[in-house]
Amino acid sequence: MAIVHSSMAMAEKVSWYCALFLAVMLVLSCCEPDEREFMAPVNFKDMMNKPCDEIYVVREGETLNTISEKCGDPYIVEENPHIHDPDDVFPGLVIKITPFQDRPMLC
Repeated sequence: MAIVHSSMAMAEKVSWYCALFLAVMLVLSCCEPDEREFMAPVNFKDMMNKPCDEIYVVREGETLNTISEKCGDPYIVEENPHIHDPDDVFPGLVIKITPFQDRPMLC
């Protein structure tokens, strides 16, 4: 009889701890975390020096020359046959960029 009584007491303690744990988890899940805690610091200098993506969308005021300098791709016109006039680029035009540094050297 003593073994049954101690088992019941142990089960009751465990169930109380489980109930307490669930209550704490419920309260914590309702709290909104501070978003600044999870944000990594942004270094805008690195963002500006970041090489261009392979697909580039022309922005207002950009020319093929400025994009070529910015992205390091001197062959934009050759890689984009849909550009018939290099002087006629407009915002929203999608072009392919292949940075010159990434090209294999032909020796």
